[in-house]
Amino acid sequence: MKTLVALYKLLRGLGHMLKGVWWVHAHFPKLSPEQTEARVQVWSLQLLALWGIHLKVVGQPAAAGPMLLVANHISWLDIVVMHAARHCRFVSKSDVQSWPLIGTLAAGCDTLFIERTNRRDAMRVVHEMTHALQNGDVVAIFPEGTTSDGLSLLPFHANLIQAAISADAPVQPMAMKFVDRQSGQISLAPCYIGDDTLLSSVWRTLTSEGIEAVVNFGEPQTAQGRGRRAWAHDLREEVMRLNT
Repeated sequence: MKTLVALYKLLRGLGHMLKGVWWVHAHFPKLSPEQTEARVQVWSLQLLALWGIHLKVVGQPAAAGPMLLVANHISWLDIVVMHAARHCRFVSKSDVQSWPLIGTLAAGCDTLFIERTNRRDAMRVVHEMTHALQNGDVVAIFPEGTTSDGLSLLPFHANLIQAAISADAPVQPMAMKFVDRQSGQISLAPCYIGDDTLLSSVWRTLTSEGIEAVVNFGEPQTAQGRGRRAWAHDLREEVMRLNT
């Protein structure tokens, strides 16, 4: 029975993604930025609901930009969860562009794509982020650079923090975790680390009941004279505190 339920959720999720791709092509060009943001947030909330994932938001997300969101990174599901909690423009690895369905959806959400191994491309993205922040956007990054298990936090890379310094924009730390609603313990089902494949992680998530995504927004902060490395260190400490 659990397998049948998971297959049903998977098929409904795929249908919802196809509907999202149709919206991107048929409607997004006609919408204002505010309408597009609202549509993305509603779509994300609907996908979580279809997959039986409850969203809990703690703290107050930024009402408007400019704002750089800095978060820990656990799963492929993080982007959906963050969009459901507060629409933002993500910085994502360039590989995502080639993923079926997901690449189109990411591009439709004005994602900024980066080749992580290319230092020159990182500089380009910092400039694009700076410009986006100066235009009043809310931009989100995962400074760990890859996913972790949600029980610990990898060191934060500081390069992309430079965009907030260059744009004189505030940064809002936020922490995410997935919890088993019955036991209250951390759920590792959505993790996407090590030898996990995307399909195996999705399947674990869909066969696990009662998952709650908890998003904890901290207080926005400014650089106050800190360089990007010192600020990245302090932001990591705050994300760790928010996740306890």
